Amino acid sequence: MKILKIVLIILVAIIAIFVGIYGYYGGFHSIEFNTKEQGGEILVYENVVGDYSQTIEISDQIYYSLLNDFNIETFRGFGIYYDNPAEVEANLLRSDVGCILEAADSSQIDIIRQKFNVKILPKGNYTSAEFPYKGMMSILVGLMRVYPEMHRLHATGKLNIDGPIMEIYDAPNKKIIYRILNAEEEITVDEEENIYL
Repeated sequence: MKILKIVLIILVAIIAIFVGIYGYYGGFHSIEFNTKEQGGEILVYENVVGDYSQTIEISDQIYYSLLNDFNIETFRGFGIYYDNPAEVEANLLRSDVGCILEAADSSQIDIIRQKFNVKILPKGNYTSAEFPYKGMMSILVGLMRVYPEMHRLHATGKLNIDGPIMEIYDAPNKKIIYRILNAEEEITVDEEENIYL
């Protein structure tokens, strides 16, 4: 009887720890989608084909290259995910992964373009949701919370998710933004376009 009581206490403690961690990383955060004007970010990125799990490593490589090679510190990473992993094989998944520049001029962009792709996400009315960002675990918990809600709303006709999904990892503001992009919108920037912010 004593052993059973100890086992029960241990199980309750493990569950309490799990619930606490899950809650800390946003597990109980309410998911609300709103449409508002957003965009205009300067994106420095690489085109990636393959499992989405590799995107964090690629984003880190771009971050450190911008910091060490170009003396540019960034505070927001991003991924644009074009394919649904439930419908496309992992080795064929397409994404654009990198960092968001806070400000840049055309001479900086020309230098960065020698190593990375650069584009501006057009401003527009995008539907998005926010989720707390407290580190890597928040990204995993966000996957478990935000995408099921996104698909549930899509199934009921309340949300259109026919376009790519952009995730912005906003460290200073401690949030992840899940933004639904327009499928028909070309997200590129003319090589000759001057970029000033």
